[in-house]
Parts: sequence; structure tokens; C-alpha cells
Amino acid sequence: MKHLNRLFVAVLMAMGVSSQAQDSNNPWAIAFGVNAVDTRTSAGGGNNWLDRHFSQPFDVKNNWNILPSVSYLSVSRYVGSNFTVGLQGSVNKIDKLVTFDPTAPGHDGRGMIVTNPGDLMYYGIDGKVKYSFMNLIKSQVIDPSLHLGGGYTFLGDSSFGTVNAGAGLAFWVSQNVGIELGTTYKKAFDSSDPLQRSHFQHTAGVVFKFGGKDTDGDGVYDKDDACPEVAGLKQFNGCPDTDGDGIIDSEDACPEVAGLASLKGCPDADGDGITDAEDACPNVAGLASLKGCPDADKDGVADKDDKCPNVAGPKENAGCPWPDTDKDGVADKDDACPEVAGPASNKGCPEVTPEAMDQLKSQARFIYFNSGKSTFKSADVPKRLDAMAALLKNYANSEFLIEGHTDSDGSEAFNQKLSEARAAVVKNALLDRGISPSKLKSVGYGETMPIATNKTAAGKALNRRTEVKLIK
Repeated sequence: MKHLNRLFVAVLMAMGVSSQAQDSNNPWAIAFGVNAVDTRTSAGGGNNWLDRHFSQPFDVKNNWNILPSVSYLSVSRYVGSNFTVGLQGSVNKIDKLVTFDPTAPGHDGRGMIVTNPGDLMYYGIDGKVKYSFMNLIKSQVIDPSLHLGGGYTFLGDSSFGTVNAGAGLAFWVSQNVGIELGTTYKKAFDSSDPLQRSHFQHTAGVVFKFGGKDTDGDGVYDKDDACPEVAGLKQFNGCPDTDGDGIIDSEDACPEVAGLASLKGCPDADGDGITDAEDACPNVAGLASLKGCPDADKDGVADKDDKCPNVAGPKENAGCPWPDTDKDGVADKDDACPEVAGPASNKGCPEVTPEAMDQLKSQARFIYFNSGKSTFKSADVPKRLDAMAALLKNYANSEFLIEGHTDSDGSEAFNQKLSEARAAVVKNALLDRGISPSKLKSVGYGETMPIATNKTAAGKALNRRTEVKLIK
């Protein structure tokens, strides 16, 4: 029983140290199973050193001492760079003690004899440093290893220290559970006591990794989890991708709708490079300058707002071209004479030609007045006024001056007023015929500008007249 207590002490000590077959995610491991002790290596005999110490390694039936129960427990911790350190406590019962005695009855052909020393209990406390090759071979399942260490063995009433070296092989059936096999050569140096023997100890058991913290339960340990409090995916270091578009939510401008990486995770149904949320025409490819809407006639007005989507036109006219009724290249809105062709330099109005001025002057000169009055003398005056208005409408961008004249009868003051009245009568008659007031001015010159003699009745009749002149 005192030796069993020693095993428990060893286990408690092991709980404070560390483990094998684990990594920084799960730094701790505990393993338990059965162990076998083989004393053949210290029996002697053989043809050479290697034969004396390492022959018959798998003579399980004759040489291995095995308790049919859990007989070892180890606890270890990962310390980095594929290394772990740990302690192992083991218990066994030696009922097969191998010695070399070719004279003893029952020895085998090699001179070895196996005896039962009686109730000889075995207890071991061993510390070891182990190196795992699992990362080196890039495996997630097979975990080969080598280890070195030392320990203390209690065998019956004897106890002694050993220097240990060995190898192991684990098979990880899940992230945290594995099956381990191991063998350790324990070299004893004090040969004064026949029980202080070098020996092999083999183990087979189950190992559990633990100690990793995974707050959000997503299978990514907190130390490697970029989002430790929100469940996520391993490929994103534990961060979530709610819409499954390959962009983590923290970098996804549209985390609940699958989208494109180039648009920060937002969708673009029409593929025009503008996110649906910002696209005024999300189902029809368009231009960024028009918020994702198309512009078939390329006039800068989106088709949805363009009343003439197939003909280019200004935005001010809803995408339609401005009308040009007289086809003079000056849009009606800018054309002072929209129905009469004229150059743009004259706002779309024709420039007054000498021929047109001659016609205006001819019509005006033959508008005669009654003597001393501002009333028309002849019946053809309305026709002449109509002809003048028709001509003036062709030159709506020009300004004209209507002059009134008298003969010499009467005083100068009277004639001045009379000439002004005659000019005003002609002007008003033209205004009544649709001529803009801004295009006509009138002035009277009295008797100062005769075109014929005032000494005859015929000459005076010619002087009672109106004239038209171009201002600009």
C-alpha cells in the first residue's frame, strides 16, 4: 500500500507539469492505459552487447509483465516549438523476472530463465521532454515522437533512479482524443542490488488534449480567434460571414446579402460596378455618373428621365433636342425669329438687306396725310402698312425708326407736333399689326427735311410723308 501511495503522489506532481501530443491550442493532455515492464535487457548473456541488451524485444508471453487494468497515468503540457514536458506515474507487478543462468533448470536455448519473484510490486515516477514530428510530416492524425528524461523506480524494497529514452506514436481520432503507444528504455546505474535493473517499459492508452479556450464555441480557440465572442468560420480565423460571400462581416458593407469583394461585399445585380443600394437602375447596367442608369443616346440624361432616349438632347429639355422651326441652326428658344431663317450672329433673324430697306422706304413714302392733319389721305394706306408689317416681322431682331414730315404750311411749332403725330400714327398702326414695341421708335422733323418744293401743291403733297430708317 505504501508503494501505491507513492504512485498517487507521482500523479499529483504530474498534474502540476505538462503533456504530450498536444499543441498551443490545447496545451494540456492527460493519458492513461496499461503498461508492460520487460527486464530482459538487464539479464546479460548473448553474443555481443546488442544481443545481450536488445534481443527478444517482443517476447510478450515470457518476458512482459502486464497488469490487466489501468496501470499508468500521465499529465503533460505543450511548451512550444513541438516540445512538451510531463510526468508519468505507473504501477505494475513483476511476476516474470528474466536472468541469464545456463545452468539453471528450465533455461531456454539462449541460457535465459524466467522466474517469479513473488509479490514484487513495481512503481515508477518519470519525467520526460518529448519532441513531436507531427507538424514536420504535416499530418493531422499520425503523431510520431521521441523523448528523453529521467525517473525513479520502486521495485519491492529497492528504489533507484534511471535515465530514460524512448519513442512514441499517437493516432488522433479527433481534435482532442487519441490513441498512444510508447516504449521507454530506463537505464539504471547501481548494480549492487540485483533488483536495480535497467528495463523497458511499454505503454498503450488513450490520450485527451484539453485546456484550449473557445468562448464562442466555433471550434477556433480564443488565442487564434479574431472574433472570440462571435461564432465564425475557421477559414476566417473565427470571424463570421453571415451571407456566405467569402467576406467577413466586419469588412462586409452588406453583411446580410451576398455580394462582391470588389464592392466590399455588396451585391450588383446588373454587373455595372455600382452596388444595388446605390444604383437607381439596379437591374439594368448603366453609368456611375448617372447612378447606374443607362443613357442610350449619350446625352447625359438617364433613359428613365429622357423623353427622347434615342435622340441626344439637353437636360434642360428633358433629353430632347431643342426645336429649330426655321432650320437655321439656331434653336427656337434662342431664335428671335424662330420661323424665319437667319444667322446665329443676329440671333437667328435675317439681316436687313438693302433691298428690304428699299421696299420699306417705298411703302412708307407713299403713305400720305391730309393737309394739316395726321389722318391718312389715300385708301391704299392699310395695304401699305400690311406690307410694311410683313417685312418688319422678318427682322424681329432689328430696330427701326419711323420719321414724320410736313410741308411748310403753318407755323414751325405746329408742323413739329404734326410730324410727330404722323410718325406716331404709322408706328401704332404697325404695332396693331403685331410688331414689337421694342423694335419701333418714332420721331417728327416738322418741315425741316422737305424732299420737294413747298411752292407748289404737288411738292407740298410729297413733303407730307413718312420715312423708315434702320437703327440697328
